[in-house]
Amino acid sequence: MGVMTRPAGRLQTVTKGIEPLICTDLIHHKFAGSRIPDKVFQPSPADHEKYGGDPKHLHKLHIVTRIRTRKRHPFGKKVTIKMLGLEKAPIPQVHKNIPSVKAKKKVVKHLIRIKIKSLKLPQGLAAKEDVRNACLVNTGELVVHVQNPDGKGGQT
Repeated sequence: MGVMTRPAGRLQTVTKGIEPLICTDLIHHKFAGSRIPDKVFQPSPADHEKYGGDPKHLHKLHIVTRIRTRKRHPFGKKVTIKMLGLEKAPIPQVHKNIPSVKAKKKVVKHLIRIKIKSLKLPQGLAAKEDVRNACLVNTGELVVHVQNPDGKGGQT
């Protein structure tokens, strides 16, 4: 505020036309969350057409692979990667398409690749004893190697 004298001897405060001296453009504002609106992460009909899915019948399983390193990322993201079982980069993992797993994948979405195609079972659902001999191929097929009765392993 400035003080101005008038010739008549009266004091008058002048506040009009005075701008603050603090420049707010140079202040670093702390950024704690994403500025991307939530509607961006919601599925749209165009996404389902693009990836060949049906919005009424969603895929129950996703194939997830880590494509970027964990180095130079916060500890929380490293823990999430470990929880998802993606510590080794080229090895794909199968995850359920449920909200709790989706929330974890959303945190590290820039470090992983999610195959939207569902898991293919050409030989049908594997029995519990055959799961140890199963192999997940890059095309999304689960190939089961079954032990033959004569003791030799083979593919069925």
